Amino acid sequence: MRPIRPLFAARRGRSPRRRTSPVLAAVGLATALALTGTACDSGGDTDASAEASATAAGDGKIHIPDDIRDRLKDHGIDIDKWKGGAWKDWDRDDWLREAGDYVNPVIADLWDPDRMREAENPDQGKGVDESDLSGDQGVTDPEPAPVEAQAVPAGYHESVPEAGKVFFDSPEGTMVCSATVVEDPAHPGKSNLVWTAGHCVHAGKKGGWYRNIAFVPSYNDDALSATELQGATEEEVAPYGVWWGDWAQTSDQWIERGGATGGDGASYDYAVIHVTPEKGGDGTSLEETVGSALPVDFDAPAVSQVGDITATGYPAAKPFDGETMYQCADKPGRLSIAESEPTMYRIGCTMTGGSSGGGWVATGSDGSPALVSNTSIGPVTAGWLAGPHLGAEAKGIYDAVSKKYAEQ
Repeated sequence: MRPIRPLFAARRGRSPRRRTSPVLAAVGLATALALTGTACDSGGDTDASAEASATAAGDGKIHIPDDIRDRLKDHGIDIDKWKGGAWKDWDRDDWLREAGDYVNPVIADLWDPDRMREAENPDQGKGVDESDLSGDQGVTDPEPAPVEAQAVPAGYHESVPEAGKVFFDSPEGTMVCSATVVEDPAHPGKSNLVWTAGHCVHAGKKGGWYRNIAFVPSYNDDALSATELQGATEEEVAPYGVWWGDWAQTSDQWIERGGATGGDGASYDYAVIHVTPEKGGDGTSLEETVGSALPVDFDAPAVSQVGDITATGYPAAKPFDGETMYQCADKPGRLSIAESEPTMYRIGCTMTGGSSGGGWVATGSDGSPALVSNTSIGPVTAGWLAGPHLGAEAKGIYDAVSKKYAEQ
């Protein structure tokens, strides 16, 4: 049986490291459980003169709101030094960890086309940390047959307008995930909410919130090749702009138990990001900008009653390069990491690292397409993906982010 992959890949330039573990032997899952995020060396340092902020002032410059500046100071972070590059210091005791600690001031022009492109060349993932696994004691269906990922035709916005890429910085370098624009019950038709994996915003039990988290809807909409992207403009790479995560929430379970190799916490590996446009604007929402947002189904039927699920993402680990969008469609089975944890969905799919956080769409309880999960873990050699079942915990996070911005 193939090992399960920490699709959280090592920084580019490091040799692959793999370990195995007998913990999942009960279902024959060889043991490298892994998140499907991918990491690379940073593609370039931010300009020290770049402005950082969450809001745009009338003078055309971007300024840090006082409340964000004060929160950073509470953690010993000087915002002027931060925007000049101090965010790259991961050695101090200022890696914000708790749910209420999240701060992510915009650094204008940080995510330029070159830096986004440099976040696409991952190495293979680290081996599993056995302490991340409890063993499979619940219900698991036979491993699904691999389903070949299909390239989405150029013009992603026409067929999958809700999909895009998440970029962020970690101690290991610049990283990428996939994500989906979802509806906001507090702002019907005007959502600024993005759904992704928890491990795309927070390192879990051994770390804190990642930095410079940004969403790019319909990244590389024209499906340009890696060679063609070498000279691509910002409009070609990010036709609907760069949207910074001014707030994010993930599950307490992920914060307390999640790890870079999956395992415990994977059943709660989801997050909601509230975004704001980097370049300000006229108040037009993300949903209005891309023209669509998916509802989230927190009461999806049991696996036996679900038809095909379609997973969308930007796989970046070999044989993919992270530049173009792919999809897989398959009828889900069940994967149990531990008896006490919610059973995860599992589908056959050859997408690799970088597809993490990408939306899983099925016919919702009302008969229309809805997001029912997101990519979380998969095997080192590819072939299948697993995602969490969205229940009360996920709905609580979603509602909390919506309510936080309800009056805005």
